[in-house]
Amino acid sequence: MKRSLSKIYLLIVAVTISFTSFAQNVRVKILATGGTIAGAGASADRAAYTAGKLPIDELLNAVPQIHKLAKITGEQVASIGSQDMSVEVWLKLAKRINEIFAKNEADAIVITHGTDTQEETAFFLDLTVKYNKPVVLVGAMRPATAISADGPKNLLDAVVVAADPNSQGRGVMLAMNERVFDAKSVTKTNSTSLETFLSTNFGPIGLIYDKKVQYYYTPVRQSGANTPFDVSKLTTLPRVDVAYMYADADPTALNAFVDAGAKGVVFTGVGNGNMNKKNYDAIKAATDKGVIIVRATRTPGGRVTLHDEVDDAALGTIVSDDYNAQKARILLMLALTTTTDKAKIQDMYFKY
Repeated sequence: MKRSLSKIYLLIVAVTISFTSFAQNVRVKILATGGTIAGAGASADRAAYTAGKLPIDELLNAVPQIHKLAKITGEQVASIGSQDMSVEVWLKLAKRINEIFAKNEADAIVITHGTDTQEETAFFLDLTVKYNKPVVLVGAMRPATAISADGPKNLLDAVVVAADPNSQGRGVMLAMNERVFDAKSVTKTNSTSLETFLSTNFGPIGLIYDKKVQYYYTPVRQSGANTPFDVSKLTTLPRVDVAYMYADADPTALNAFVDAGAKGVVFTGVGNGNMNKKNYDAIKAATDKGVIIVRATRTPGGRVTLHDEVDDAALGTIVSDDYNAQKARILLMLALTTTTDKAKIQDMYFKY
């Protein structure tokens, strides 16, 4: 009995040492874009700060333990607040990440990013990074100079996720507040709370604790390696705007987007993507002109379904399924680089 217990103990020790050795040999490149995680304020006890002030080297110096988890290198891609995130930076990030993996410069990537548009960048990369290696976005709700800043712990956890062998093939992820979310379902739900990121329909795919990550499920939708979206030669994307439905709304915004040359519009409707007659008529006029209109919902959860409250065949619209308006916009922009066929685009919302 004692001999059997000794063998089990030695096996556990061997597995632990093996994983630790693997993690320390994983090459993780951290791409910095700015945001609150790199923000600095005049006082540690005030909420006011300027985003993106600290360079990547200072972020890494604040978390010396990070170098025990993996071989870390850093690269500054941008120094902006995420409210200034743009298609230009998205394309730059996607091309650089694909280049890093193509040239075998790293085994995994962590991206520091402001939280306001973090879910959008994560989703864009999930659709355009052509490798199954881990890509993890991370940010902070408090600037680096604040009392009890959350950035250092979040950054440490993001590297834990990136270096874990079980993170392969899960698409782009977001690590915040000891939780791991997939890029497709995560959204920011609170303007000030540390517990701001949630997946309202499905929950986190994993939890982080004591420098370990435990996964519980894998999304079934396909990610970048299996999508038709190739951004390698793109310098811009088709214009897609977002219009919003509310009580007594008129179609002024929708019509303005169409007049401005939008190739597509995401209409954020009430309930199951519904709208009043004024907007219905404007949507029909837009689809008759060849503008692609996607129905989304302003509710924080649920789906928009085909041919229920709205006859999509008659209106000429497609539905976002469970994607919120900002993600529906990204998918439509990328879809329009490959096709204008509504049936094919609709299939993309269910498949990717």
